[in-house]
Amino acid sequence: MSSLKNGAAAADPSSQKKITPVQILIYVFLAVIAVTYLLPLLWMFNVSFKTNREIFTAPFALPKNVTFDNYSFAWTAGNLGSATLNSFIVCVVSLILGLLVGSMAAFGISRLKWKGSKLAMTYFLTGMMIPIHCVLIPLFTRFAKITQFVNNLGFENFHLTNSLTSLVLPYLTFSLPITIFIMEGFFSSMPNELIECACMEGANIFQIFFKICLPLGRTGLFVTGLMTFVGNWNELLLAMVFISDDAKKTLPVSLSKFVGPYNTNYSQMFAAIMIAVIPTIIVYCAFSNKIVDGLTAGAVKG
Repeated sequence: MSSLKNGAAAADPSSQKKITPVQILIYVFLAVIAVTYLLPLLWMFNVSFKTNREIFTAPFALPKNVTFDNYSFAWTAGNLGSATLNSFIVCVVSLILGLLVGSMAAFGISRLKWKGSKLAMTYFLTGMMIPIHCVLIPLFTRFAKITQFVNNLGFENFHLTNSLTSLVLPYLTFSLPITIFIMEGFFSSMPNELIECACMEGANIFQIFFKICLPLGRTGLFVTGLMTFVGNWNELLLAMVFISDDAKKTLPVSLSKFVGPYNTNYSQMFAAIMIAVIPTIIVYCAFSNKIVDGLTAGAVKG
């Protein structure tokens, strides 16, 4: 009898949950926000196939002749091939090291019992309040002094300032606070019984971390990795100051070549920008479902 009532209730349209006016307003607001963010990207993609004359005469119209000349010229003239490779190397190396060191530090703070754990966590979180560009001049002078000191020891080929290492080190350092903050929540939310069973089976601290805790916290690794990769990929000021050799410049620095003091080729500049943003769009589309899961999964401890 109860099953018949449930079936009748499910068949009755009036029993279904209706959308309230507040929810409609929320959906409309979110749609407006989505359109606001997508329209500039779509417009940039549209004008990347135009000439400069078409951009100024009909900026919102479709291109008359769709060609990839702007993309080919931007790729060759802007030396975007080597710049993309340099950005990829810097981002991947800093990403791997940041996730490894940050997750190990978060594991030590959350799962190991020692007196200075809270103080260490506070120390790492203070790094989130320091903008990376505030330490630009001290970093540059420090790298220059280290380079001079090593050269005086006889290693004349050592160059810390004009190398990709000068970008990996600050990118790695400033990615650690957010990595430790997110991964500490993941590790703290794991049940203690799981760690105790592993200890009873004879697992050491490294086996517990690499075989149990790290695989269970892979969602947090996706989130922190995505944030770190996108932030380092778009970073401009440090790469512009620390790198002077054209062969070692990253992608954001190479985009500045298309803006001249007297004239700017907008069509080729927009094509180069599209080449630069395509990797971040692909990364976001591939791991978009992991963002919300990662930010909420480690939010509740216990």
